[in-house]
Amino acid sequence: MRRFRIVHALAQRLWIIPSLGVVAGILISLVNVAIDHHYENGLLSQSIVGNGTDAQSILTTIATAVVTLTSVVLTVTLVAVQLAMGQFSPRIVRALLDDRADQLAIAVFGATFTFAIFSLRAIDTGPGGKAVPGVTVLTGLALAASSAFALFFFVNHAGHQLRVGALVDLVGDELRDQLDQRFPPAPATREDGSLLLSRRAGNVIYCDRDALVAEARRAACTLELLPMMGDFVTRGAPLVRVHGDGTHLDRERVRRLIALDDERTHRGDPAYGFRKLVDVAQRALGTSSNDATTAVQVINRLHDCLRQIADRPFPNGHLRDADDELRLIERVLDWDGYVRLAFDEIRLAAGGYPQVTRRLEAAIVDLKTVAPAERQPALDRQLRLLADAVTRELDDDDRDAALVPDPQGIGSGADLTTS
Repeated sequence: MRRFRIVHALAQRLWIIPSLGVVAGILISLVNVAIDHHYENGLLSQSIVGNGTDAQSILTTIATAVVTLTSVVLTVTLVAVQLAMGQFSPRIVRALLDDRADQLAIAVFGATFTFAIFSLRAIDTGPGGKAVPGVTVLTGLALAASSAFALFFFVNHAGHQLRVGALVDLVGDELRDQLDQRFPPAPATREDGSLLLSRRAGNVIYCDRDALVAEARRAACTLELLPMMGDFVTRGAPLVRVHGDGTHLDRERVRRLIALDDERTHRGDPAYGFRKLVDVAQRALGTSSNDATTAVQVINRLHDCLRQIADRPFPNGHLRDADDELRLIERVLDWDGYVRLAFDEIRLAAGGYPQVTRRLEAAIVDLKTVAPAERQPALDRQLRLLADAVTRELDDDDRDAALVPDPQGIGSGADLTTS
């Protein structure tokens, strides 16, 4: 129990690793100064490290710059933690502060600062003084370069760390490790020959379709990608179904050809772009400071994107090889799916906002002019449900006006202009 308390207390202290960096900087300084004093004539020529005045200026500049940098980094860290508390959850703070990568970066800054300060005492700028401590100066420059790389790493890591996916995975991975410790996994079962299971959890963000087709052709079978692009796959869940004889299939290679990550991306997943636009509109309509104009701007982009594909052929998710043999099957979103993804949630939130409902009406009516006959029912459904939502939310006097098509929301409808 005592060991647990000590480890737990140390693990929850943000200052432990940075403090070790400060101590390490002092020790490195003592060792370097001792080496330079041992070789009175200096190990490095002045052409490399300069004279005493140059060395003093270098170490002073490093110390001044790094202490300023450390102050800025710590300030940014605290601001980021406060934003994460307000945006996500106050309970996420502990996971952020426990992150070792950020602490290591701060430790590098601390080591550089203390090294530069403690090394200044080894420099003699007077006439006839000691040789320039070249090893000390060179180490100071190396630590300054390390601090620069640590800064780039910190900015990159902090930016990725504050993404929703990264924060969720930060807690989720810790939880999964705790569950593995508390509930030992059962003996691994042999994988069914007709299924490939996922080795990790994550969203499907990309698959190399050409390579999958080639692998299926080589093994004389057909592969079916079970999750759609963007779906979240749990560890151990079915990933690919094998149709036919998969004896010669390189199963590990097939897994490597399907990329999973903690967050969806646009590449190969256009539905994710619609998803993010809809999220912006929902936030604009669902907060205490409602912003219907932002929702209208989102609908402008959704309208434009849907219009581009309204009359284009959609892939059926069946990929064939050069011999016209079916080799890869994947589920894909059809026209009805894109229309629902773009409009359903905005429509449900927009019933009481005439500016938004009028813009939705204009978008859907315009799409009907370019969509072929087989794609009209999806648009008709949106018009009908939009009218129902307006009926529920508004009185008779406002209801008719809220369903007038208006490309500006309220500004260029037929009931507002003359010609």
